[in-house]
Amino acid sequence: MKVLVVRETMPGERRVAATPETVAKMVAAGLEVTVEAGAGEEASFPDAAFEAAGAKVVREHAKALAAADIVLRVQPPADGDVKAMRKGALSIGFLQPATSAAAVKALAKHGVTAFSLEMVPRISRAQSMDALSSQASLAGYKAVLMAAVRLGKYFPMLMSAAGTIAPARVLVLGAGVAGLQAIATARRLGAVVEAYDVRPAVRDEVKSLGATFLELNLEAQEGQGGYAREQSDEFLAKQRELLTERVAAADVVITTAAVPGRKAPVLVTAEMVKGMRPGSVIVDLAADGGGNVELTKAGEVVEVGGVTIDGTRNVPSTIPVHASQLYARNVANLLLLMIKDGQLNLDLEDDVIKGAVVTHGGEVVNENARKMMAP
Repeated sequence: MKVLVVRETMPGERRVAATPETVAKMVAAGLEVTVEAGAGEEASFPDAAFEAAGAKVVREHAKALAAADIVLRVQPPADGDVKAMRKGALSIGFLQPATSAAAVKALAKHGVTAFSLEMVPRISRAQSMDALSSQASLAGYKAVLMAAVRLGKYFPMLMSAAGTIAPARVLVLGAGVAGLQAIATARRLGAVVEAYDVRPAVRDEVKSLGATFLELNLEAQEGQGGYAREQSDEFLAKQRELLTERVAAADVVITTAAVPGRKAPVLVTAEMVKGMRPGSVIVDLAADGGGNVELTKAGEVVEVGGVTIDGTRNVPSTIPVHASQLYARNVANLLLLMIKDGQLNLDLEDDVIKGAVVTHGGEVVNENARKMMAP
């Protein structure tokens, strides 16, 4: 079986879907691995390192795609890439069905069996393949560093002969994987941290990291797989009302709330931003999904009334070395689940495979993906 690791072409995407470590594992499993020249360059993995791990480095993109049985990537494929793949080939990467419906339909039409790492079920045996979590953790960590760079204050309390400097106050909205990592990182830097999530079940995790969990008089919004469910307009309005005071008191607000396949809920309105002190910083990790902040501009850093709002997209890609290492392990673990004696063994009754496969046999076979793609 021939495996191709493509070089990402989306602007700003610095990750790669395999590393020399995972290439060695695939080769040991009997797979023939080809890596597109320069695929790991942005993540500090040179072509020579892939060759030393047993891969062949190629430069002809379309020819390599046509020859591959399995294609590993990060971002959804462009239309030209889909057309270059052979019928019956297998693709693994982030498909983003909600925003890349055209790519999903093209893969199905072309007869490609495509797996989307966002769809990997949240069950114990699939944890090593959970790319959403591995990348979200990186985003939560980096969000705090981005805020610290822009905030004109110390994060920790400072005592000196010139007097005492109070610690920065950080508010984290959403205590999933990204939020919990943001809390942990802000606490390590010495900030006083508050956090809120619509799922009261995460209260103990928040407290264990040394943060205060905000108790709002609202109904729990626990959804499937541990995610929050989509909230009503009425709920969001009440939530914003109750959060207004805490947002105004914060030096830094980090928003991480997202519902898979849906537009990100607006947690911080323009009026709430107006109530923040000049010099405050907001990092909106939901910028790619429309933003948790009404004034966020995806891919931009803007200043409104002295408040900086950072809408950087694809934050994990700004830490390309570790983001690639973790993502590549997720990809390899999913792929090797389907490999037996160097050949593809596609068991569509396996819970992990069934949950992650999106297109097969010329159709979109994943019910959740179909819902996300619905107009």
